[in-house]
Amino acid sequence: MNNYKKYLKIGLITILIATIGAYFVFPSFKLTLNSLYRLFSSMSVITVVAYIRSFGIYAMLVSFLLMVFQSVAAPLPAFLITFANAAIFGWWQGAILSWSSAMAGAAVCFFIARILGRDAVEKLTSKFAMSHVDIFFEKYGKRTILICRLLPFVSFDFISYAAGLTAMGFWGFFIATGIGQLPATIVYSYTGGMLTGGAQKFVTGLLILFAITVLVFLFKQIYYEKQKKNVKPLQN
Repeated sequence: MNNYKKYLKIGLITILIATIGAYFVFPSFKLTLNSLYRLFSSMSVITVVAYIRSFGIYAMLVSFLLMVFQSVAAPLPAFLITFANAAIFGWWQGAILSWSSAMAGAAVCFFIARILGRDAVEKLTSKFAMSHVDIFFEKYGKRTILICRLLPFVSFDFISYAAGLTAMGFWGFFIATGIGQLPATIVYSYTGGMLTGGAQKFVTGLLILFAITVLVFLFKQIYYEKQKKNVKPLQN
């Protein structure tokens, strides 16, 4: 088992090194990755829809890979893809695609963390983010997964990475992710499929605002909890 994990670690490191090398050696690959980051940073569902549709019969595969990519390259927003899938494939087919691809992305993050360890995860995310997620796990334990997955329009891929660093089993993580993510994915896929034009932009703006509000509240709570732990009790 140890040898198997060792080979997986070598394989993952090789893939990461090859990807980084390809980014600097091959201009077309660099251009593709840069365009993907611009795609997500546009925060435009219309732009994402046009990009996915441009691949024709491969649109569904591209959407699936985009969701996995945004998971690994946390914290890119996943709700853009969820809305786009609903607009392109219909709300229920879009929901299935969004849910299954998000599950795949979560699994990839979990195993990257489990195999490569904390140092690699902090390089893929940030040391600051992971330290705050650690406190969140200390406070809520396994419920952290369920709580965070109930908000699928926010990129909580940090949580997937953090879960891989804990003693939590994969299937416990996977089931909690699936249960927590499914209801909201259905709701937002249905909403995204019904909305067009200005209404879609309005709802997207509300989701972004709500996501930021939730994150600020959570980090505020985490900060206060950390401060309480750092306060030493007065000695008699």
